[in-house]
Amino acid sequence: MDAEAQDSFREFVENRSSALLKTAVLLTGGDRHAAEDLLQNALIKAVGRWHRIDEPEAYVRQILYRQQISRWRLKWRRRELTVAEPPEAGASPDAAPAAELRLLMRGALARLTARQRMVLVLRYFEDLPEADVARVLGCSVGTVRSTAHRSLARLRALAPELAALGPADVESQPSRDFSPVEVRP
Repeated sequence: MDAEAQDSFREFVENRSSALLKTAVLLTGGDRHAAEDLLQNALIKAVGRWHRIDEPEAYVRQILYRQQISRWRLKWRRRELTVAEPPEAGASPDAAPAAELRLLMRGALARLTARQRMVLVLRYFEDLPEADVARVLGCSVGTVRSTAHRSLARLRALAPELAALGPADVESQPSRDFSPVEVRP
């Protein structure tokens, strides 16, 4: 790898690793150590092909998704005992409800099956269309729809506290823009 490619890769890692790590944490059910391993392996795979990659972030995200799918398919999985992490240093007192919500959501997502978690992360966190989720997972659009429906129902059952937020709390959250976007094939 030449110096220009090395600089380009380092810049990509510096700028995008935190966003990619958030996705990896969600894919692994809140296990930060597994997420760091997942991201590290994806970056190792990407650096070998760096000079041929047109869209690096999309390429690395695809590696993350496929590696996580491969982990599910293993018949054995090592489980580590996870413990709650203290809130981030320097967090304001107003951040406490948001931190509680994140911990609640992380715990509920961790109790879903890996496939349910993957569908929810891809569909709602990554905001991918159902067709793209189906392509990534290698299943039909109908399977994605039914899995998302069942996963949301199970998430609501696992974390009924989320329903207690009510409309007032939802309105205080920033709204998402649902304007049409260009989808590239």
